[in-house]
Amino acid sequence: MEQGVVGVVIVAGGSGTRMGGTLPKQFALVDGLPILARTINTFARAFAGAKIVVVLPASQIDFWKNYSARFTVARHSITEGGQERFHSVKRGIEALSDAVDLIAVHDGVRPFASVEMIRRVAECAAANGAAIPVVEAVDSFRVTTEAGSEAIDRRVLRVVQTPQIFEASLLRAAYDTEYQPSFTDDASVVEQTTPCRVTLCQGERSNIKITTPEDMVIARAIAESLKE
Repeated sequence: MEQGVVGVVIVAGGSGTRMGGTLPKQFALVDGLPILARTINTFARAFAGAKIVVVLPASQIDFWKNYSARFTVARHSITEGGQERFHSVKRGIEALSDAVDLIAVHDGVRPFASVEMIRRVAECAAANGAAIPVVEAVDSFRVTTEAGSEAIDRRVLRVVQTPQIFEASLLRAAYDTEYQPSFTDDASVVEQTTPCRVTLCQGERSNIKITTPEDMVIARAIAESLKE
């Protein structure tokens, strides 16, 4: 299956409470550019001409419009988010044209996903209907039980990233439902509401989700390495 036209939903609903300070994390600067702007620009490079929808809390929309005007940011539209991530993604999907063949959903605070990886996941989604990037677990894990805890074989675990990319009709059908607490990401919505199974693609360790001050230290190091 050919990749076709891609629509992109970038979810940026964080309040920044774990980051500290008053500026939401998606607006923090990394090497002179807001995190959210970096994310938008990467998808604009990955999919020329794609419609990019950024989902923000209502209270942040006017701020982003004014703030982003100070920087070079690829063309995008903005829509208001909802109470849970599920509702925000659903509104982002609804803001996309029916003409798109694939829909990519991405965390606004993952600014270092490479163009190559994004396109790889899109090709996998075009061939299989649903694809998500993952990396192997490197830490040790334990699951808590009534008796205490038990070790888990990390060789069978994968760390899930975004963008998660789906055939547009499949994702629209999956989100035509009510929110459930078991919906942890877009892949879980698809697997719980449709017969489709999600295909795993190779992600990138540099595709970090920036949520804490420690993450910002790593983000600045990644940004510096990309200039070399």
